[in-house]
Amino acid sequence: MNTLETLMNTIESGRDEMVALQTLLTSIPALAPESNGEGELDKVTALEGWLKAHGITSLERYDAPDPRAKGGIRPNLIATIPGTSDDERVWVMAHTDVVPTGELSLWNTDPWKVTEKDGKLYGRGVEDDQQGLVSGVFAALSFLKNGVTPSHTIKLLFVADEEVGSKFGIQYLLKQDGLFKKDDLFIIPDGGDPEGVTIEVAEKSIMWLRVHTMGKQCHGSLPNEGANAHLANCDLALRINSLEQTLTARDDLFYPNYSTLQPTKHEPNVPNTNTIPGDDVFCVDCRILPCYKLDDIRAQVRAMADAVEEKYGVKIEITEDQAESSPATPVDAPVVTKLAAAINKAHGKTARTVGIGGGTVGGYLRNAGYHAAVWSTLDETCHQPNEYCVIKNMIDDAKTLAALMI
Repeated sequence: MNTLETLMNTIESGRDEMVALQTLLTSIPALAPESNGEGELDKVTALEGWLKAHGITSLERYDAPDPRAKGGIRPNLIATIPGTSDDERVWVMAHTDVVPTGELSLWNTDPWKVTEKDGKLYGRGVEDDQQGLVSGVFAALSFLKNGVTPSHTIKLLFVADEEVGSKFGIQYLLKQDGLFKKDDLFIIPDGGDPEGVTIEVAEKSIMWLRVHTMGKQCHGSLPNEGANAHLANCDLALRINSLEQTLTARDDLFYPNYSTLQPTKHEPNVPNTNTIPGDDVFCVDCRILPCYKLDDIRAQVRAMADAVEEKYGVKIEITEDQAESSPATPVDAPVVTKLAAAINKAHGKTARTVGIGGGTVGGYLRNAGYHAAVWSTLDETCHQPNEYCVIKNMIDDAKTLAALMI
C-alpha cells in the first residue's frame, strides 16, 4: 500500500469523528453582530480544544478587535503541520461564522443540532463552511496519525466574518506582515459542484446598494399633496434591473453568464394601508462581469436616480454596503494545476475552471496578489432551510486535500 492509500484509508476510517466534529461546531452558533449574534469566540475556543485533543497543537490566534462581539474580538485561528519544505505552503481556508437560520418553520430539524439521515448531516453551517473546515482538518490529521511528514507545510486557517464582509477576517489577516508568502497555495473549500470537479478562479464584481428615497408623507386619498417615496423606489428598482438587458456582455466562465442587478431587501415604511410613505428604503444585489467597471455602473444608477427624483419630486441617497472586485487566478497557476492533479489522483476525475457570482475570501487574496482556488464537492444548500452536508463529499474532499498535501 502506498502512502496516499494509507492516508486515504485513515480518512475513511475517521467518518464518525468527522460527524462528531460537525455536531460540536453546529451546536455553537457563530453569528456576526450584524445578525444579532456574538461572533465566533465560543466556536473557535471549542475548535481549539478539539484540535489540541487530537494532536494538532501548533496553533496561533489573530484576534481582530470588535467591541460588538463577545470578548471584544473576532478570532482567526491558524493550525500548522510542518512539512519537509516551508516553501509553497498549502493553506486550506475555511470560515467559522454562519448565517442566521431564517424562518424556523421551514426547517424539518433543529438547525443548531446535527441530524444524520440518509448519508447527510442537517444543520445550519454543516455545508457552509464546516464541510470544508472538517475536510481540511482530517486531511491534515491523516499525516499526523500515520507519522507522515507532508512535502510542504500545511496551514489550516479558520477565519471570522466571511458572511458579512470579512473586515475582521481575511481583510484583517492581510494586514499582518509576513503571514502569507507569494508562492503559497491557497485552497478555499467554500464553493463547488456535486461532482467536485469545478475549480473557481474568478468572481464577478459585487456591489450591494442601499437606496433611501425621501418624499412627503400624506393620506392615501390625497396623493397630490405628497410625494410617494415607495412608488418612486418601485420605478427606480425596475430601471436598475433593466441594466441586465443593456449590459450585453456574456462570459461562459460564469453562471449565469451575464451581469445581474436584483432588487432584494425592502425595509418597512408606513404601518397602515391608507398612508402614502414619505420615506422608503430598498437594496440591490449587483453581480457584474469583470469586463465592466463598477464606476460606470454607479454612474448609470445615479443617472437613473436623478431622473426618478425629477419625475416624483423626491430626494434619493444611494450608499454601498459592500463593493469589491478582483482579478482572476490564472488557469495555469500552480494552485490550479496541482489541485486539478490531486482531484484526478484521488478520484480519477478531470477538473475544469469556472467563475462564480458569489463572493469568497478568494477575492481579497487575489487583490493582494495571491493566487487562490475555490473548490469543494457541494450540493449548494448553503443559506437555505434544511442545509445539509453529504458525508461522502466531506470524506472525499479530505482525500483530495491529502493528495494535494502529500
